[in-house]
Amino acid sequence: MKERNGITQHPAYPCWLNYKQYPKAADPCFEKYGRAVRVAEPSRVLNTAAQELCRAMESIFGLTPAVIREDDRQPYIQLCVTPGTAAAASGFCIRAVQENGQDKIVISGTDEAEVLYGVFRFLFLIGSGKTIGEIETQETTCNRLRIMEQWDNLSGEIERGYSGNSIFYEHGKITKNLERIRDYARLLSSVGINYISINNVNVFEEETKFISDVYLPEIASIASVFSDYGIRLLLSINFASPIALGGLETADPLDSGVQNWWKETADRIYAHIPDFGGFLVKADSESRPGPYTYGRDHAQGANMLADALQPHGGLVVWRCFVYNCHTDWRDRKLDRARAAYDNFVPLDGKFRDNVILQIKNGPMDFQIREPVTPLFGAMEKTNQIIEFQIAQEYTGHQIDLCFLVPLWKEALDFDTDAKGKGSFVREIVSGKLFHTQTGGVAGVSNIGDSPAWTGNPLAQANLFGFGRLARTPSLTSREIAEEWVRLTFGGEAVVVEKITDMLLRSREIYEKYTCPLGIGWFVNPGIHYGPSVDGYEYSRWGTYHYADWKGIGVDRTVATGTGYAGQYKGRNAEMYEHMETCPENLLLFFHHVPYNYVLKSGLTLLQHIYNSHFQGVEEAAELQKTWDSLRGLVDETIFEEVQRRFELQMKNAVEWRDVVNTYFFRRTGIPDEKGRHIYP
Repeated sequence: MKERNGITQHPAYPCWLNYKQYPKAADPCFEKYGRAVRVAEPSRVLNTAAQELCRAMESIFGLTPAVIREDDRQPYIQLCVTPGTAAAASGFCIRAVQENGQDKIVISGTDEAEVLYGVFRFLFLIGSGKTIGEIETQETTCNRLRIMEQWDNLSGEIERGYSGNSIFYEHGKITKNLERIRDYARLLSSVGINYISINNVNVFEEETKFISDVYLPEIASIASVFSDYGIRLLLSINFASPIALGGLETADPLDSGVQNWWKETADRIYAHIPDFGGFLVKADSESRPGPYTYGRDHAQGANMLADALQPHGGLVVWRCFVYNCHTDWRDRKLDRARAAYDNFVPLDGKFRDNVILQIKNGPMDFQIREPVTPLFGAMEKTNQIIEFQIAQEYTGHQIDLCFLVPLWKEALDFDTDAKGKGSFVREIVSGKLFHTQTGGVAGVSNIGDSPAWTGNPLAQANLFGFGRLARTPSLTSREIAEEWVRLTFGGEAVVVEKITDMLLRSREIYEKYTCPLGIGWFVNPGIHYGPSVDGYEYSRWGTYHYADWKGIGVDRTVATGTGYAGQYKGRNAEMYEHMETCPENLLLFFHHVPYNYVLKSGLTLLQHIYNSHFQGVEEAAELQKTWDSLRGLVDETIFEEVQRRFELQMKNAVEWRDVVNTYFFRRTGIPDEKGRHIYP
């Protein structure tokens, strides 16, 4: 453990910014340049960038750089803003140059935040062992919005939080510990995050007051910390706030009194927080209030808020997680998967330019595997961002190792066929495909007040990977994993190779011992950890698998099912419609399949279920064994914490295997052809 400000600090606390373990590059030039940092025109974020460089130079090389404003004869690192044209993408450039006999490394950006991103990228290159000849980099961002969303409550609890309590709230009050929030801002900025919402999308009574003078002064202090790192604050709001706070009798978005109340509220917020980013809204979903209460649609609700924010440059991020959570399991034609499409496609082109629809990557709810929602590709006139869940709600609670970057890559790389071949989701959310105003990527945070931020130190890879992928979707899962390992654990080859391999295998291993072929939801209700095959089968949530003694899966075809497959464009609709052409890893999502159906592997569906669950446990044991082999090569505190979680993962994997296999054996009476033990 290390001391900081008199407080014992966990060895995993610095995450990938543990500069003291960055290697001194083989090229001594970094040390030569790092003795001075030039900022010709200081500003808030440029000052942060200079401070970060000085901090790193001291930790890596033992230097105390001078911060200068004028040219100096000695080599230095120069930070500068070089604005591009209005149409140009935001980005930064890193290069070593010699001008008029002056040696310098120039880190320039199209704005001050981009300079800060360039500084962190420069430091990542050093941490990855690059030399002076390998640092030249020019990077533009694909996505204007890169949002971190906290599901934190004022009570200090975090909805779907697996890393302790909130760093923003404690004991029903906003925290005074701004130092930890500053450390979090550093982490987020280092991977390119530029917006953050700091309260749960389910806005309860006291949190509704966050947009009032009761809490705005304290929230402004938090916003100021993030502003130092180029990150703008969003607040989740209660759509019924005019009633709850304003004493109005309605929250009807077409009511002039309601409209004026929101405009006055926006003015008040910006008086406290001049660079306030805007509102994040969950409406008409899971019993949250919204425009449907008044017979209005989501465009009317969102536009009312957008008009209030528009004079200040604010955004409305409107979630599309809207569905009927009071369904009847008896009605096989009802299909939760259809809901987002059915609710929002008729509204395409009706939203203001400063409204962005936030769409979950899949049509259901962050399962280990589900298809990309057909809403991407169906709205050509509307700003869109894709929502991922970094917190492992259905993927192991940050106990089980599950590196989610491959899942996110699959979603971003999905070809919607909206404008023919090459109509990728990543091109839609960036705004390129449909030439929309703005877009990007949002992620539900996985951090809390645990000493290692994410509970399991290995879960930091998902936080890091989300930011890197949101800014640069062209990166591969391997590139992201390997970079994180090098920055976090150092460059020793065996450590890099083994942990990278563990990360890249982990998602499929988790899938093998949990839910087969895209069906999802075999999970304990409420807590969403551990197996309960029928846990949701007769519930109101619409998450059914329809297993009987003959087969399993949901018929979502146009011909005989819910018609969901027909929401896709072109080739995708045709592919998903037919069992023979449907990707087998999504087979049970789209089709009700007999247990004796023969897969391309030559196995029956039932034998595949048996095999995959046995294999999943075996491969989870391999992960555990690999980690055990790293004792002495990684910090002992980190080693032991991860080791304890692998012990829990093994118990979880065995429980999944035994429950799922026994469930299907009891349903069918068909034994495992390999004769392995299944409980009768």
